[in-house]
Amino acid sequence: MAPSTVRAPDREVVHNRLPLLRADRGLSRAALADELGIHYQTIGYIERGEYAPSLHLALRIAAFFDLPVEAVFALEPFERLGATALMTKP
Repeated sequence: MAPSTVRAPDREVVHNRLPLLRADRGLSRAALADELGIHYQTIGYIERGEYAPSLHLALRIAAFFDLPVEAVFALEPFERLGATALMTKP
């Protein structure tokens, strides 16, 4: 019997909208990290899916952007947003 070519992923990826949210607010990784009290490289790791934030950090990030956590983080890739969805609401 041939070995299966399907295997479990080496790590679980948590998808996020951090780059989009940062750009909308005009924030650098360093500025967001300062606001959250974490290292700026952590933001990069999260954005690239190399690090899954703890629940506490995910909730703090969502609260910073005044969004529900599921609007910032997901287990499945996000659908592309249209131009109107990217406009900041007053």
